[in-house]
Amino acid sequence: MSIEAELRAEFDRWERKETAVFKALPYVLLTVSVVITLLQPIWDAPVHLPAVLGLSIVVALWLFWFHTLHPEWHSNRPLMGLYYTGLLVLIGSLVAIAPWFGFLAFVGYPQAFQYLDGRWRYVGVVGTAMVTSQGYLGGVVNVSVENMWGAWLAVGAVTSVLASSFFYFAEMSEHRNDRQKQALAELHKANVKLAAALEENAGLHAQLLVQAREAGVLDERQRMAREIHDTLAQGLAGILTQLQAAEQVRDRSDVWQRHVDTASTLARESLAEARRTVHAVEPAALETARLPEAIGEIARKWAAVHDVPAVLTTTGDARPMHPEVEVTLLRTAQEALANIAKHARASRVGLTLSYMEDLVTLDVRDDGVGFEPNGGRINGTATGGAGGFGLTGMRQRVRRLAGRLEIESEPGAGTAVSATVPAIPAEGAT
Repeated sequence: MSIEAELRAEFDRWERKETAVFKALPYVLLTVSVVITLLQPIWDAPVHLPAVLGLSIVVALWLFWFHTLHPEWHSNRPLMGLYYTGLLVLIGSLVAIAPWFGFLAFVGYPQAFQYLDGRWRYVGVVGTAMVTSQGYLGGVVNVSVENMWGAWLAVGAVTSVLASSFFYFAEMSEHRNDRQKQALAELHKANVKLAAALEENAGLHAQLLVQAREAGVLDERQRMAREIHDTLAQGLAGILTQLQAAEQVRDRSDVWQRHVDTASTLARESLAEARRTVHAVEPAALETARLPEAIGEIARKWAAVHDVPAVLTTTGDARPMHPEVEVTLLRTAQEALANIAKHARASRVGLTLSYMEDLVTLDVRDDGVGFEPNGGRINGTATGGAGGFGLTGMRQRVRRLAGRLEIESEPGAGTAVSATVPAIPAEGAT
């Protein structure tokens, strides 16, 4: 359970307890006052039983009608002001003839806080204090006989000041609780909005993937062309390179055999990838390894074939991504390495796979001859603006996922290819 939910639950528990006590307290105090008053004859104290019982029944009915039976009236301040005035008059009458009903008079304090507003609360406090002070001094008869009117006023004034002080702090506490409730409500609204935004964002990403999968015949044709270029074409180019190298070292059987074995391995891998392309299955490199390991293995094999160091660095929290995200970055790495092998004449290559909160980026850098990205030539071969089908295929792959592909290069200064796509997690990944 979140902190917000715990606080709301705690507030709700306290409110339920306060409401239960507030509803029952008048009847409990009325019962106690009646019982003690009825016991007075045992102690030879005179009691006006008919008047006491009659007024007690009226008070009970008054409480039941306004306080218990019609809670929908409680927000009607003029009506509840009339109710409170009547209740205080009835309790004052009981205290006047039976001082032990001073216990019942205490109910005037919480009822004033509940049913009155602003300064009227303090008027109710003063009225309640004067009634209870009458009970302290033995009722109206005792005050009149003993001529204790001054004492009554003094006790009432002191009681009023003390009760008003408590009321002031109670109001401050109520305001603080209201502010806390408002803050919790605003926090809840913010959390709801955030959850809705995250859900909408996830829906948009999912929609992008659905649209990408359902793009139609043209999209499928382009997919096949890209896959053939990224697998068969590159595999055949690698095989040709190895056979040419073997032809040049025919008189050295060990070196010749190594090139032939490498060519055979490339042929088997290209055949397997061709079958996967036809059936639209993810690359074999991603079946048994995570994306960083798969790209690292491709870089290692490429470095072994072309005798050029290629090092992969992974940053951030490497986690499973949606298959289309991983395939896009894997194919981008393959195409970038293929271009380096064909054109760059590089002496070293660096790859960086960066996992961020909402993006994944693959950077491939080399120290080769470079080219003019805006219409130059690569080692004497026209680039057509930013490369041939290989670079076009990379752009199409990345754009399918609403990502971006950036190429930075200049003659003699190497090339940097950067592919950035949304970090769409794999289904079921947390």
